[in-house]
Amino acid sequence: MAKKEIANQFKIQAPGGTATPAPPIGPALGQNGVNPGQFIQQFNAATAHLKGKVVGCVITVYKDRTFSFEIKSPPAAVLLKDAAGVEKGSGVPNKEKVGKVTQDQLRKMAEEKVKEMTGHSVEAMMRTIAGTARSMGIEVEA
Repeated sequence: MAKKEIANQFKIQAPGGTATPAPPIGPALGQNGVNPGQFIQQFNAATAHLKGKVVGCVITVYKDRTFSFEIKSPPAAVLLKDAAGVEKGSGVPNKEKVGKVTQDQLRKMAEEKVKEMTGHSVEAMMRTIAGTARSMGIEVEA
């Protein structure tokens, strides 16, 4: 079987299992030649277990107007908000703290994102996620 020729590749972020073809997802799919209804149906089936958690998705569109997609893990900020139980990060992170996460929670996040992050060890990735937490006003307990 010959390899399909890639026409375009782009990224989107959408809520897992509950995505709709409404803006901003539908127009982004349409302008890149992907049938929004068909994509949303396949995406929701593949991410049903995530129940509304925002996930990244890399979509590859081929010359024959078919497509494939790869689902990534949720962004570190989304994982941190869930772990700390907060709605959003602090507007003044150096003064106003909005929540706390433990080292064990950081380790779980780093292990979940290990395929997508760069770092020599899980500890290095934990430090990266801890930096994101600090910039959001979430304290990291020692």
